[in-house]
Amino acid sequence: MRDPVGIVVYSIASTFGIANITMQLIIGGIGVAFLAMGFHKKDGTYISQFSAIGWILVGLFFYLYSEHYVEIEDPVLVLMTAAALPCGIALAFWEINIKEKIPESLLWLKGCVVWSMVPYYLVYSVPVLNMAFVYTTAISTEIILEFVGLGSYQSAPMRIDLHGGGDILASDWEGNRWILSEPLGEAGFFVPMEKADGTPVSIIFILACSALQSMIIFVGAIVALSSVSWKRRLRALIISIPTIYILNVFRNVGIVWLTDTYVNWSFFGIDMFNFTHSYAAKFISLFAMFLMAIVLFDLLPELHKNVIKILNPVLKTIENITNWFVYLFSPKIIK
Repeated sequence: MRDPVGIVVYSIASTFGIANITMQLIIGGIGVAFLAMGFHKKDGTYISQFSAIGWILVGLFFYLYSEHYVEIEDPVLVLMTAAALPCGIALAFWEINIKEKIPESLLWLKGCVVWSMVPYYLVYSVPVLNMAFVYTTAISTEIILEFVGLGSYQSAPMRIDLHGGGDILASDWEGNRWILSEPLGEAGFFVPMEKADGTPVSIIFILACSALQSMIIFVGAIVALSSVSWKRRLRALIISIPTIYILNVFRNVGIVWLTDTYVNWSFFGIDMFNFTHSYAAKFISLFAMFLMAIVLFDLLPELHKNVIKILNPVLKTIENITNWFVYLFSPKIIK
């Protein structure tokens, strides 16, 4: 059964002859633009109204990924993306109910989202940067696999997953290298992993394998702290970004080696790749990000203060919306 929200959005895209992924990027881009207006212009009722629309659109942008994560059976990302739209609606309610000055914590959250999504859009939309991130991730994994003695692997030539089906070598692609002017397939730019003798390994590296999403979350959270000096923000960035990159390389190393070594391993129908990628690695990554956040809270107490202030009203708003829906759809007793 398909998601009704996705059906509506993609039906609109089909009506205008727009590819699904392009429609999703347009929704996210407009949402970020509205939030950016609210972050950089802090006064005015219309800013709150635009920000409310921005929260809903950004929530919808992430929510539309949930169908894909259901297909690949990634429960962690299904939960996170599915929650994006309700959270976006809750934040929109908060925005339109602001009577006085915008709370500093909400302003920080806008900046966090803006300065997280802008780098992602830049890397995704510029093929040269996209390919550089993917290739660097593959090469780094290859080097560490060799260094720790887990086998002889190498990165195959980069390929491109075409929107209409099939894939070609990146060297044969005739698209624009500086601006992505055509939709690509699900994998986009990818690098297959193979053994030194050319034997294929059932692993490919795509942009999502680079930990770009994790890094830009911390970039956005730190850069958006406008009340903190750039010296302190740069110190936090220098600590967090390289650490995330290194941890991600070892994560990829583990996935490649375990998947290639235990080909026939299965646990309740889950093969080694899906177990390591969708469960074990996700749990370890989230735990590592939690520890990283604790370190940053110590370096930047302002960050901790904003996070705590954000959670309370968001949870309260979600509770109010839930109670409203329960009341609306619950059977009424007529006396």
